[in-house]
Amino acid sequence: MSLKETITADMKTAMRAKDTPRLEAIRMLRAAIQRIEVDDKTELDDTGVLGVVEKMIKQGRDSIEQFKKGEREDLIEKEQSTIDVLETYMPAQLSEDEVSAAIDDAISASGAESIKDMGKVMGVLKGQLAGKADMGRVSGLVKAKLG
Repeated sequence: MSLKETITADMKTAMRAKDTPRLEAIRMLRAAIQRIEVDDKTELDDTGVLGVVEKMIKQGRDSIEQFKKGEREDLIEKEQSTIDVLETYMPAQLSEDEVSAAIDDAISASGAESIKDMGKVMGVLKGQLAGKADMGRVSGLVKAKLG
């Protein structure tokens, strides 16, 4: 079963259970996926759907930061519950050791020797670690190893 099919099935389950917060989060996700598919005139595969989920989680975290500044606890809770639902569609996150090993492999595979080669290393890692690790954190680790 593809990730889109899983999301649709989960939406139906949430409707039957009258789980409004979960249903709203899933509907937002489905709308975002459909918007991209219509705009790009393409069908997203699981990797593309994961990209949408990741982007929505990142936007939600950014929103929470803004809500904290505005002291809006009600909005923080709502956004956090949406993020919690979205995170259920993400694969298990890799441990620090697994990420470090993947970086070492990518550095040797790409022949990177200095910080100038960071783009090559990140290109290799993006395909391997997409959705499994925070790419911002990965970027920092790559810089530290090449610098």
